[in-house]
Amino acid sequence: MTEEIVKSKEILYRGKPLEELKKLSIREVASYLPSRSRRSVLRNFDSIEKFVQRCERAYAEKKRIRTHLRDMVITPKLVGMTIFVHNGKSFQEVNILPQMIGHRLGEFVLTRARVVHGEAGIGATKSSKAQKK
Repeated sequence: MTEEIVKSKEILYRGKPLEELKKLSIREVASYLPSRSRRSVLRNFDSIEKFVQRCERAYAEKKRIRTHLRDMVITPKLVGMTIFVHNGKSFQEVNILPQMIGHRLGEFVLTRARVVHGEAGIGATKSSKAQKK
């Protein structure tokens, strides 16, 4: 019974198990991606292959993977890795999950900080200037 539960929790992407997708080449994986991602992968498959190989080597050596490639399409071979993606100021950690396949790395790292307004200080408004005297 426990084996049935484990099988039912198997991660699928477009009807294919994740382990099966990891065995496929980048071009074969592209056929399962949405059209915009598929087009990008097929045009730039050599750079994607180099990035994936670099990530696999660094992951095997337990090194941090840092990149500026925000437009890199996430493939099944990257699932489970932690990649530090540059947001324009610093590198932010992204844990790659199976639900991220077909998306781009930059989608998960915000480039703009959330605005937090503080309280107005003395001299910030006309009324506070009047109190200063």
